[in-house]
Amino acid sequence: MSRRVFTFMGSDIAFRTGETIAAALDAAGVADLGRDAVGNDVRYFCGIGACQCCLALVDGMPGETCLIPAREGMTVEILEARR
Repeated sequence: MSRRVFTFMGSDIAFRTGETIAAALDAAGVADLGRDAVGNDVRYFCGIGACQCCLALVDGMPGETCLIPAREGMTVEILEARR
């Protein structure tokens, strides 16, 4: 079976079928999703889309990484507006 990956901030992140972006990032040890308006770290938190802490650009569109299934070849970037 070939390795399935998406790109996060220029790095390949492996994922399993059915995994969300946030779950794959967590499994890869990625916790930093940027900074909020006052400079605090933003991290994956609730896992159900309520807190919106895991917002990122997914293929150029803002989205909650805890709700979006990982797909081969997608690009995920930290939202620069939160920094």
